[in-house]
Amino acid sequence: MNAVTAPVIQTAPTDRAQFFKGIAVGLVAASIGALYTVYARWGIARGLSSPDLTVLRFGVAGILMLPVFVLACRRDLDQFTTRWRTWLLVALLAGTPFGLLMFGALQFAPPSHAAIFPFTAMSVMGMVLGAVVLGDRMTMRRVLGIAVVLSGLVLVSGVEASSLTLRASLGDVMFLAAGTLWAGFGIVLRKHRLDPLLATAVISISALLTYVPAYAWFTGGEGLTAAAAQVFWVEVLVQGVIAGAGTLYTYSKMVSLLGPSRAAVFPALAPGLAALMAWPVLGHVPAVLETIGLLLVMTGLIIAVTTSTSSAQKA
Repeated sequence: MNAVTAPVIQTAPTDRAQFFKGIAVGLVAASIGALYTVYARWGIARGLSSPDLTVLRFGVAGILMLPVFVLACRRDLDQFTTRWRTWLLVALLAGTPFGLLMFGALQFAPPSHAAIFPFTAMSVMGMVLGAVVLGDRMTMRRVLGIAVVLSGLVLVSGVEASSLTLRASLGDVMFLAAGTLWAGFGIVLRKHRLDPLLATAVISISALLTYVPAYAWFTGGEGLTAAAAQVFWVEVLVQGVIAGAGTLYTYSKMVSLLGPSRAAVFPALAPGLAALMAWPVLGHVPAVLETIGLLLVMTGLIIAVTTSTSSAQKA
């Protein structure tokens, strides 16, 4: 009997420490998501466009990750050549296609929809794919938590029925597709046990080699060259350094600690946190409904990620 119970006693503290570390990383990831959302609005108000912000995010992150990628290749090139299909899939799920869908959707759907549809897909598809591909338990507690989260997102976004037009539906489909890609990214990370830093490097460099040349070809970089120096360098820091590399790494790390089903819920915190950050940056005072929505999202998050010990080990 002692032989059976001893492993549980030894691993429980480790599992608990990993869980709380994952929660901390998730909160950082959500905060980064809120930060780049607020500063995207700040930059657009000062003359930049969505493609300008996207190229900064991909370009700067790709340059920063080049040394990491080169060093990894020198140490063990086989990890890329023997698993190239997996790395290509990672780049497709979280790289240029994801960015094009997210920012392209804003050409059709209002910004309020960006706070609901992609995060709905991330949460729901993260749970569904986790159950189908990885065998995670789809518990009623987790389903309830995600339902509460989505209710909070509706309040945070302030979406109105009048905005649900045929044109907006095209953008909504793109948002849902982007969220599904991101959820799939988490599943691939967990299934193949990929290193978070290497995943960040591969995605960033793939976008550097695909999106950046396309941006230069079609726009000539006019938006960036015309931007004020302060606006340009602030967005380089926020979109490129903090968001470009930071979002990918923290989300990848969170997946490795919590699993994709739990990790997929954390991005839903970003819209509510963005409403708070917009107060000092943009002068937007959060409305009562936004505050209530954020509290609902946080409540749903707690419900969704806190499960029994057996469920936690399964996830």
